[in-house]
Amino acid sequence: MTEIAAIDDYGTLSEPMTLTIQRLLPGPIERVWAYLTDSDLRKQWLAAGEMEARIGAALELVWRNDELMPSPGQRPDGFPEEHRMVCEVTACDPPHKLAITWGRSGGVSFELQPKGQRVLLTLVHHRLPDRDSLLNVSGGWHAHLDVLADRLSDTTPEPFWDSWRRLKADYEKRFSA
Repeated sequence: MTEIAAIDDYGTLSEPMTLTIQRLLPGPIERVWAYLTDSDLRKQWLAAGEMEARIGAALELVWRNDELMPSPGQRPDGFPEEHRMVCEVTACDPPHKLAITWGRSGGVSFELQPKGQRVLLTLVHHRLPDRDSLLNVSGGWHAHLDVLADRLSDTTPEPFWDSWRRLKADYEKRFSA
């Protein structure tokens, strides 16, 4: 089995409380990099926020998950229409690696590797503070990466909140204590 054939859309625990997800995306690598770093493209799958591609640069991410698609599904109770978080760029090697701080966790890194006409994205969310955060983030990253893959493929994404609910339940089973 080839490395590409072995990729599973679901994330794994690469160490306790660290989530790793890999996705094989349509290339080229510069296009995928743009979806990570350009606010107008990033807001189509994750969160808006102008970013300077240099270590130490501040970045305010602004989520509006209800705006990711025309029918996002029903937002869960306790989730606001908009969420903001200030991050800092901790690694930047265009178009191969981007890392940012992320709340109380150990940060998030994105690595891109060309694989023919495709690009292997490896996302690692380091040292999540607790199980509830791990489950929310696992379902969240998975759902957001599904939207990214659909945007790069010019297909219509599944309603975000419906996907997030289903995936969070899946991760709860996969990461049972």
